[in-house]
Amino acid sequence: MNFFQVIKKIVPAKVFNLGAPVYHWLLAFLGAVIYRFPSRHLTVIGITGTKGKTSTAEFLNAMLEEAGFRTALTGTLRFKIGRDSKLNLYRMTMPGRFFIQKFLRRAVDAGCRFAVIELTSEGARQFRHAFIALDALVFLNLAPEHIESHGSYEKYRQAKLSLGRALLASPKPNPALIINGDDSESEKFLALAVPRKVIFQMNDAENLVATHRGVSFDWRGERFTSTIPGIFTLANILAAASAAAIFGVNVKVAARAVEKLTEIKGRVQRITLSDDDSLREKQNFEVIVDYAHTPDSLEAVYKTYANFKKVCVLGGTGGGRDRWKRPAMGGIADKHCQKIFLTNEDPYDEAPEKIAAEIAAGVKKNSPTIIMDRRAAIHEAIREAARLSGAAQGESGVAALITGKGTDPCICGPRGAKTPWSDAAVAREELRKVLKIRGGE
Repeated sequence: MNFFQVIKKIVPAKVFNLGAPVYHWLLAFLGAVIYRFPSRHLTVIGITGTKGKTSTAEFLNAMLEEAGFRTALTGTLRFKIGRDSKLNLYRMTMPGRFFIQKFLRRAVDAGCRFAVIELTSEGARQFRHAFIALDALVFLNLAPEHIESHGSYEKYRQAKLSLGRALLASPKPNPALIINGDDSESEKFLALAVPRKVIFQMNDAENLVATHRGVSFDWRGERFTSTIPGIFTLANILAAASAAAIFGVNVKVAARAVEKLTEIKGRVQRITLSDDDSLREKQNFEVIVDYAHTPDSLEAVYKTYANFKKVCVLGGTGGGRDRWKRPAMGGIADKHCQKIFLTNEDPYDEAPEKIAAEIAAGVKKNSPTIIMDRRAAIHEAIREAARLSGAAQGESGVAALITGKGTDPCICGPRGAKTPWSDAAVAREELRKVLKIRGGE
């Protein structure tokens, strides 16, 4: 338990809530002072939105690197400085306690020209973005999320808008705001008096081809092709390319970078046994791991595999938070999936069986199977996908879709317990078991 958590237990809630913003602001200021305001010596691009931050950050980083720049990247998936990359094991997109200021100082010392930072509403609420001098901010989208922690959707939106105001207050010359014009909240960001505004929209892309194998489209005279599927991938690429163009990255270079980035872990990530030819030939169905943890993102993943029979594994949205989403997620799975497995995700101090029951309340048409052991649920889903694919006989494809955790490195249980975990690793192990059994039949 850290100092902040100890104080929270001791101090009355009203007093604590009044003092917390000052505490967080002072920490942010102290971190900037200790590490000598490193963002002043970098071109810093922030990315915010309810969905798509990580993918957009990875596409943007790839474009900047392809253009020959040395970059730093911090976000949900990993922390990268130059060629040194480490997985983010904190389960926080924006770790606190001086982390970001220290990270940026290391980036400066390593000779990086650009820093790409995922910015969150929770981080903004705790002033973790304070004293980071932004050159640009990418706004992707806004949908209900973190309602309990923020108090209301309006407060959540205001936390996101505070990032735009931070850009406006940046000491950097001529800061830029890159805005998704298709999002219903874009007007609020457009109203900010930022000197440069760039709007991207889906209809900017021409000759779009989207399948479960990827997307391709024309933009500003160049053909972009990505092996990462989903219409959301198109939006993320447009956001990244629009930001890269502001800093002089040629469109041809951006398109080349997109083609080279063949996988973003935990984001519609295909699970295969590429190291075992004999088993790979037996896999005639898809196994996908994805971070989808909001109703919109879950539906988007399912629509990517619209022509597939879908076997779906999903859990809650984390114990003690966003309970409103649970029946909504169950309803979306009910609409799209042939078979639904409900399982444990991150219950924290809430009973996982209760979470599963609240998701099941949204399932009206199907009869979901509840298996609290996440590994066992994944195994059964893959086995069911194998069974369905064997009976398909040339009909629509089959996909086992495992959503909710993406690259989360642990399952969070009661009293701070953390069980090491990887959806991708477990899915690969269980796929191997299923295919071996299938091969012996």
